Amino acid sequence: MEVHVHTISRTGGALISRICQLPRRSLILGISFFSLFILLSPVAMHGQTYPFQNPELSSQERARDLISRLTLEEKATLMCDQSDAIPRLGIKKFNWWSEALHGYANNDNVTVFPQNIGMAASFNDQLVYTIFDAVSDEARAKYHQWLEQGNENKRFLSLSVWTPNVNIFRDPRWGRGQETYGEDPYLTSRMGTQVVQGLQGPEDAKYRTLLACAKQFAVHSGPEWSRHELNLNAINPRELHETHCLLSRPWFRMPVCARSCVPTSVLTTSSAAAVPACCTGSYVTSGLSAHSGI
Repeated sequence: MEVHVHTISRTGGALISRICQLPRRSLILGISFFSLFILLSPVAMHGQTYPFQNPELSSQERARDLISRLTLEEKATLMCDQSDAIPRLGIKKFNWWSEALHGYANNDNVTVFPQNIGMAASFNDQLVYTIFDAVSDEARAKYHQWLEQGNENKRFLSLSVWTPNVNIFRDPRWGRGQETYGEDPYLTSRMGTQVVQGLQGPEDAKYRTLLACAKQFAVHSGPEWSRHELNLNAINPRELHETHCLLSRPWFRMPVCARSCVPTSVLTTSSAAAVPACCTGSYVTSGLSAHSGI
């Protein structure tokens, strides 16, 4: 069994999805992805034809059963930003891209909280948890209201949010510093962990309130204009792992983020040593496996 993780980037307004293969031992990542997908996107078929449709089974059991029934092409399709439906298994189409950096974005009648850089200035991670717990409730309410009106899941009205931004902000020329929690890896990690927990709900809950997507995986703090083609090949290894690779930060509770979230919780846009970050063995194996326990 092979598991796929995807990279999503924007170039000229277009989304580019890249599929890269991970080793067998990364199966747990796929299990988390598919289990959450099924739990939060009810199947359209009537009855319980397959074990993965049985809510009495654990999410891991349901995910393993579903994965065993998917073709390679279907797995790749489900990793795209806009996942097509798979009618034969009752899987509905799903949009992975919504935003909730400081409120459920691109929606009316929701609370707009201060920018993240302002939240960081509070140095109060429990307050940040309370904020994003409220954001997730509002997002769920807006989502269900949208569906009750006869509409379909769509971009910016879905249950997967590309939040938090845990990049390190040390150069104001980047232009997206307001999305971050500042220049300090420790503070950013504390804040990012609380954002994920607030958005997703308790770790032992049967269902996630939302799916949190921590971005970006590694070495992304600008420049913005070249982020889809920039090759960073002269980074001090210590600086890389202690500052710019979020999975390597020992204080960042990545099991909360990566184990509990879908694989889009690791969003990449740049390259290192001429290899896309999502395909770099040292990042994927040493980062995901060694530091997050996946």
